[in-house]
Amino acid sequence: MSPPATATTAHEDVPETELSSVITCDLEGRIETFNKAAEQLFGYRADEVVGRKRVSLFSPGLVVLGHVGGWLAAANRDGEHVTQTAFVHKSGNLLAAEIRIRPTFKKVDGVKQQQGYCGITKPLDVDPLGLMPPISFGTRLLRWLVITRAPFLTATLVPVILGAAWLHATRQGVSFSWGLFAAVMVGALALHVAANTFNDYFDHQSGADPENNEYFQPFSGGSRSLELGLISERGLLRLGVGALLLALVAALPLLLVRGPGLLGFGIVGAFAALFYTAPPIRLVARKGLGELFVGLCFGPLMVAGTVYALSGKLGWVDFAAGLPIGLLTAAILWINQFPDAPSDARCGKNHLVVVLGKSRARWGYVALLLVAFGIVAALVVAGSFPPGAALALVVLPLGLWNIKVLFRHFEDRELVKACAGTIRLHLLAGLLMAAGLLCNGLLLGWLG
Repeated sequence: MSPPATATTAHEDVPETELSSVITCDLEGRIETFNKAAEQLFGYRADEVVGRKRVSLFSPGLVVLGHVGGWLAAANRDGEHVTQTAFVHKSGNLLAAEIRIRPTFKKVDGVKQQQGYCGITKPLDVDPLGLMPPISFGTRLLRWLVITRAPFLTATLVPVILGAAWLHATRQGVSFSWGLFAAVMVGALALHVAANTFNDYFDHQSGADPENNEYFQPFSGGSRSLELGLISERGLLRLGVGALLLALVAALPLLLVRGPGLLGFGIVGAFAALFYTAPPIRLVARKGLGELFVGLCFGPLMVAGTVYALSGKLGWVDFAAGLPIGLLTAAILWINQFPDAPSDARCGKNHLVVVLGKSRARWGYVALLLVAFGIVAALVVAGSFPPGAALALVVLPLGLWNIKVLFRHFEDRELVKACAGTIRLHLLAGLLMAAGLLCNGLLLGWLG
């Protein structure tokens, strides 16, 4: 939290008569101070927002996506950024105001470091719609990427690609159908979008997301699309249901070609998508069931399901081929739960990071990574995996670096480096394993 002196320093040269509201926040946007004038301007009491909300609460969601980042960058560059814009009152009504944004600093061991930002806001007696910043097509597209959490869809892209590469390496003579592959990909992505949107909807309903102010965007805490007003609760629920229906439509040609055997994969996927956060089952609160289903669905089931959809055949080793990438997907979930753990515990969201506690849960992350890469190495040596699969081991040093960051920074903001690093690890390991499988014959020839 900011010491009061820091907040005062941020605006001490502004005459008191000009101050309408003063709000300070940390680098994540978490509100640290909120003066009386801010209470009058925005309609919130200080105890409603300090330590509990973020400054994005006061701006329309599309403005947050399209402009606030640029304003903060300009404030960092120039020392101050002044603009006129439309804000959101507690009532939901828009208000017109001028804001002056300044970075705030503190000294750590004698070294000046940025602490956050100070916003000094004056109301304006004009139509707020006339001050609404222009919203570009790119920002409107970004809105849907945020709502669906599209950047995390690599957790689906990778195992489907890996399943196709596994089929190429292990089923000689099986013809490859791009049409069936496209149907698998669309169906799997649709299920993932359904999972993401249901997750946000039911976490909002349960109070888990509104309670959570510790999250590190964009890695934890959900999309915050409801909080930002990017979509309504009903719209989010409709999107989830629509994504499930799209997955069903994509599955129809696969069922016609391969028969009802694929239904098992789809039913498990739909069950996990809905009940990961939906009551009464709420897998995420079941002390490890959430992590188990995520690891299984985004690993063995997705890889083996892809193999079965494309070939009509299935063996135990097809499930084993998905274990490493499933464990790495579980590692993404695991490390992203660290910042959310305090609020999740208060809401009964008892995933394993909550159950174990942050300090001990670090070792769970270590186990996920070492077992994932250990399976690849062991099954290549045993001859169950083609040698090309070992290409995934190239990125093991990145995993060790992530572990180092986690052990040092599991309680602070620097953890975001390991959160991002775990996503890269999953993506690179999966794609390298797929590339090694596709080029397995070439690699064997090159190695003699």
